[in-house]
Amino acid sequence: MAAGEGKRETRTASAVAMHACFGVLRLICVACAIDWLSGAGSTPAALVALMAAALAAGWFANAVRPPPPTPCGTPGGPPVTAPRARMRDGRYLAYAESGVSRDRARFKVVYSHGFSGGRMDSPRASQELLEELGVYMVAFDRAGYGESDPDPRRSLRSAALDVEDLADALGLGDKFYLICSSLGSHAGWAAIRYIPHRLAGVAMMAPVINYRWRGLPRGLARQLYRKQPVGDQWSLRVAYYAPWLLHWWMSQPWLPTSTVIDGSGTFPNALDEKNRVMALSNGMFHQRARLATQQGIQESFYRDMAVMFGRWPEFEPTDLEEPPFPVHVFQGDEDGVVPVQLQRHICRRLGWVKYHELPSVGHFMSAVPGLGDRIVSTLLAAPASA
Repeated sequence: MAAGEGKRETRTASAVAMHACFGVLRLICVACAIDWLSGAGSTPAALVALMAAALAAGWFANAVRPPPPTPCGTPGGPPVTAPRARMRDGRYLAYAESGVSRDRARFKVVYSHGFSGGRMDSPRASQELLEELGVYMVAFDRAGYGESDPDPRRSLRSAALDVEDLADALGLGDKFYLICSSLGSHAGWAAIRYIPHRLAGVAMMAPVINYRWRGLPRGLARQLYRKQPVGDQWSLRVAYYAPWLLHWWMSQPWLPTSTVIDGSGTFPNALDEKNRVMALSNGMFHQRARLATQQGIQESFYRDMAVMFGRWPEFEPTDLEEPPFPVHVFQGDEDGVVPVQLQRHICRRLGWVKYHELPSVGHFMSAVPGLGDRIVSTLLAAPASA
């Protein structure tokens, strides 16, 4: 039996059990009501309240339960069109390769995409640079995105182990480099924590910040958090306190929800804003979102939010010890998603992070001409050709 089928059967069994429990509660309530209406007995007010609560709980549990995922390659699910690598737990990750071939490569790099991205994303280093340096790069759909199997147990640790398993499946050797973008950078911090022995270097492009990390200055973090649109504040609040409620909350048109997901949030950086407007007008924004969420928005966007903006029980970035390899953080000073003040604080606290603050640069660094070459060259300690 495939791993995905086993997980679906487990979820189905849980759903059946839950429905059965609520069914019994409803039957009890109905029986009590009939008994009371027929005059055969009396129904205390407390029992009436219990009946109402049971019915309300049943309705609410059904309302907030996300729909089941539609994994690629299963009946009714999207087709598998990309090469995929098998993980240790039986799941598959879809990937895309660029640069030089694996057997010719001097450097092997894994790329972890950001929120709403996928395996076709990259730092956008030029082919000329990749050829010159001998760089093989593999990007992958993170769990639940695109054509990679969902992982209902997604966590910081699983993000790091997926990177390691992909590298092993593709034979990248004992050590490899890792580049992460935006929200996908939680895999970078997790890799430093859980698989440092496998890494030759890490670069993170505008790594997203959890405003509730203990290592941040509380007053400044709270002040910057409140500068966000109300819908974004509420999305992060739900992701932290009630991640199981995210799917329901985000689907309610009368509730404040994420401007990042609907594309309505504006950016202070001119290039970011130009690209946002263009992507909305030409349909690219919604096309990318459809591809990313084709197995279910719960399995991609909302699990991503729950991991990144939920509780980090095992570690936070400022808890990390210096690893035996270089770590670079690239941050634009006009980033409208990640406050530069908090990024500076984290990198100062760690000390060993090589922090690169980029003037007049926003959040979406891969769109900045020549910046991909600079990031790859810096990570590999090679002179930039751009």
